[in-house]
Parts: sequence; C-alpha cells; structure tokens
Amino acid sequence: MNVYPVRLEGRIDEPISRWLWLVKWLLAIPHWIVLVLLWIAAFVLTIVAFLVLLFTGRYPRGIFDFNVGVLRWSWRVSYYAIDAIATDRYPPFTLKDVPDYPARLEIDYPEHQRRGLPLIGWWIIGIPQYVIAGLFGGGAALGWSGTHFGAHYPSVVGVLVLVVGIMLLLKRQYPQGLFDLIMGLNRWSVRVGAYCMLMTPQYPPFRLDQGGAEPA
Repeated sequence: MNVYPVRLEGRIDEPISRWLWLVKWLLAIPHWIVLVLLWIAAFVLTIVAFLVLLFTGRYPRGIFDFNVGVLRWSWRVSYYAIDAIATDRYPPFTLKDVPDYPARLEIDYPEHQRRGLPLIGWWIIGIPQYVIAGLFGGGAALGWSGTHFGAHYPSVVGVLVLVVGIMLLLKRQYPQGLFDLIMGLNRWSVRVGAYCMLMTPQYPPFRLDQGGAEPA
C-alpha cells in the first residue's frame, strides 16, 4: 500500500468533557474569522499557482507552504470544533505545525508537476472525488464550508460527530470505532481538497484509510 503524500493524523485527547462540544463551534469563532481571510488569500494564491504551473510545471514553494499552513490550521480547528471533537485543547493561532497538538497535517512538496493543457484535464478528472468528498465532509451540519457560512445538508462526518457528542453526554466515552471511521472520512476529504488545490499530482485513492495514524 502506497502512502499518499497528504498525511492527516489525529488522536483522542482524553479526558474529553461531556458537554463542551456543544459550544466548541462558538468558542472557535475567532478562528473562523481569521480562516475566512486566510482562505480568501489561499484561493487567490491557488489561481496564481495554477498560472505558474501552466508554464513551468512547478508549484511556487512560498504559496505551497502558505496553503499547507491554511489547511493545517483549518484541520486543527475543525478537529476541535466540528469534524471530530476529539480534543478539548484550544487550537493555536498559527500556520506552522504544532507537534504536540492532537491533530496534524503534512503534505509533501511536489518537485515537478504537469503543465499546460494536461494540467486542466488532470483537475477535471477529479470531479468524481469532489462529489464523494462533498458527501463525506464537505458540508458540516453547522453550515461551515471552506470560506463561508451557509445552509447545507449535514455531511456523513457531521452526523457521526453528532452521535459521538450524544454518547459523550450519556456515557462520557468516545467510541474508538467511530473515531477511526471519522478520521478515515476526514482523511479522504482532505486528500481530495489538496488535490483540488493542485498541491499534489497524485490522484486521491478510492480507499478509506481509517484510524488516527496514516497507514504504514
């Protein structure tokens, strides 16, 4: 089994409060505000990177590092507030990796990518993956989607996290099996997101890698 160049990790950071998950999305509002601005910048920079890729086949390293930071920041906040609720530790305000935080994300920098018209076709063939990722984790029940709030049907991840929250209220226990499944769905969505942002030329696998750690 090949390890995909987008690596998403998480661990259950016990003890977890029985009720705090009810207000985590509210506590994370300062992060949401910053992330809106960061995602606007990431969107513009991704267009710039696309134009550079068209002619050179290389993703500008500075833009790549910034976009990785935005994805990393987003993953920490969503892990805390809506897409896993597996930690009560408030996310740090930083684009950098925080080794001791229970949610981490890394993406290998691609030295060479496609360029010209094949690059456009490569992005288009990702449409089936975009649809699947949208169903899995693209629309949180609270209405957060990328850079804005709106009305969305609950995603699969949103429904599972709600089940986890109810179980925390009743039993104060985070089921390991549900955590592994939630991580697998989030991992699929983030891989597809990075591919959509042209940050890796490797097509996301149709594979649900469950668990907190990437498959060895």
